[in-house]
Amino acid sequence: MTPGVRPLIAGNWKMNGTLAEATALARGVAAGSAPAVELLVCPPFPHLVPVAAALAGSAVALGAQDCHAAAKGAHTGDVAAPMLADLGARYVILGHSERRADHGESDAVVRAKAVAALAAALVPVVCVGESEAQRLSGEAETVVAGQLAGSLPEGFAAAGGVVAYEPVWAIGTGRTPTEADIAAMHARIRAELEATFGPAGATLRILYGGSLKPSNAEAILALPHVDGGLIGGASLKAEDFLAIAAAAG
Repeated sequence: MTPGVRPLIAGNWKMNGTLAEATALARGVAAGSAPAVELLVCPPFPHLVPVAAALAGSAVALGAQDCHAAAKGAHTGDVAAPMLADLGARYVILGHSERRADHGESDAVVRAKAVAALAAALVPVVCVGESEAQRLSGEAETVVAGQLAGSLPEGFAAAGGVVAYEPVWAIGTGRTPTEADIAAMHARIRAELEATFGPAGATLRILYGGSLKPSNAEAILALPHVDGGLIGGASLKAEDFLAIAAAAG
């Protein structure tokens, strides 16, 4: 953890859940929220409104999984950042490795979306991470530093933007980097943020994602500069998600 920084535990539900499952999950998370840790859930687009209703009156924040770079227009199938804000979203995940891989999103595209998010008063959660080949070739830190440079816009720090480090090869696989590798990457990310944004970069939250679960959460969340987690599969069960949050608090 970074001293003085409130941890953020974010759930990325990806393309999962029926309406009934989503609302039940949201109620379960809301019932277990605690002030020491900020909780965030990011359901699929169709479930944003019912999940917002299920979270009403709780301290759990609502987020989305993506947005378009334009505020409106002829972009069939896309969702604009102002629309998300209008529904009560406070955060938006951008540049997840699945978006980068499945939709060919470049750093420039992620940066444009982050600019749109900031204009709509949404906090961008920008994802970075290396492939297994890049890790094995010793390029991991260089790759992530390049993603940060290309993806984070001016104003990111002032808005309290969040960076999520997710080694691509660990997402959903059950595999995780060593604690030393995680600590080294988070230290590099912190150094890049401070170099880009000055003192404000010292307190921006850096999340870890990639097979984070109750069994390893305590050890990983205790590492320097690990200020929370971006949780995939383990966020689909309220008890697992809340157990990770308890490890952070």
